[in-house]
Amino acid sequence: MTATETPFEPRIVAFCCRHCAYAAADLAGTSRLAYPPALKIVELPCTGRVDVLELLRTFEDGVDGLLVAGCLPGRCHYLAGNLHARQRVDYARRWLEDIGLEGERLRMINLSAAMGAQFAELATEMAETIKDLGPSPLGTRQTAGQGLSIGSTPLPGEAVHDHGDGR
Repeated sequence: MTATETPFEPRIVAFCCRHCAYAAADLAGTSRLAYPPALKIVELPCTGRVDVLELLRTFEDGVDGLLVAGCLPGRCHYLAGNLHARQRVDYARRWLEDIGLEGERLRMINLSAAMGAQFAELATEMAETIKDLGPSPLGTRQTAGQGLSIGSTPLPGEAVHDHGDGR
């Protein structure tokens, strides 16, 4: 590494269920437990809200890793949302591997609201895994201006939203 290069800091997004995993992340923060500063948390009503295309598009948007964090098995506030999320995460991991991206870049974890320390530990573990894998080639291609094949074209009937900020 030369003096002008900065060390690789992985961009990781965590989709967290409002009732358990987001509360665990909040507990980790209020307890001043360290977890990767590059981790961006997205609060969801339930991880059952996550779909495969959303997961794949998150990678297309240039993240290096994606964490889906839901309630403990059998404890979902929406009955089986976390179980549906687990199936979608497993399916999306197979898609990532099919296109040549490491499946380890996508992970699902289950936490209760009282598991702040475990959230910090698992988020740090995820960041270390992504550091070992290196930057996502999808993010590299996107910043280089090359086209991507995942979800580039809206599906029939899918709305296209202009957020005014390039998204």
